[in-house]
Amino acid sequence: MHKVVVGVLIMMAFAATSAVAQGEWDTADATFYGDMSGKATMGGPCGYGDLFAQGYGLANTAVSGVLFNDAETCGACYEVKCFNNTQHCTTTIAKMTVTSLCPPDPNLPGGGLCQPPKKHFDMSMAMYMTLSNSPYAGSIPIQFRRVPCVKMGGIKFNIKGNPWWFLVLVYNVGGSGDVSAVSVKGSKDGKWITMEREWGQNWHVMMKPELVGQALSFQVTTGDGKMVESDDVAPANWQHGQIFEGKQFPTN
Repeated sequence: MHKVVVGVLIMMAFAATSAVAQGEWDTADATFYGDMSGKATMGGPCGYGDLFAQGYGLANTAVSGVLFNDAETCGACYEVKCFNNTQHCTTTIAKMTVTSLCPPDPNLPGGGLCQPPKKHFDMSMAMYMTLSNSPYAGSIPIQFRRVPCVKMGGIKFNIKGNPWWFLVLVYNVGGSGDVSAVSVKGSKDGKWITMEREWGQNWHVMMKPELVGQALSFQVTTGDGKMVESDDVAPANWQHGQIFEGKQFPTN
């Protein structure tokens, strides 16, 4: 079963290299956490929760604070390859999404591998095994670069909170992948309200009960300054806990 999962991920990784890269290759180190099931990678400070339910699956990674940038990198996509390790490197270039933070470990000398200003990827075991031929290779040297995120379907909006605290998880974002700004508009008010980052990719507006009973539109702006507007994506009878799908950033 493990060989099948890794094989699928390798094919996905090779397919991903057809995308036009956004950045130059940089260097870092990589480890993995959890096992091949990927259960240990669920949750995290990006706020995605169940990564399989949200469509991110095993192709995920935590990054050190210098790359995480106070959650602003959540949702960003990277191409990653092992290099300068002829004993353990494969030739695969894997594509993965940032879904969590790798924090410093105060119990380790110097704070460990994720202590700033170190650049480090702590990825799912399945992704690590596409780059290394052994789970016992330890921390391996890698090269990485930003690439566009290609997603199936539109941007997803998971409405949370309560009548006085409007909270939305924004995910499945294509293009740059990282969300820098979100605005919401009620169909009756017709005014855009700027939302604030609560944590990760959860965005909120305080004390906005008037949004209840209105169809909702969203504007999502990514880190590269591009914006997509999804009009009336949630009907007037929306409920907390529901998920709605909007428009998506173009793939080219």
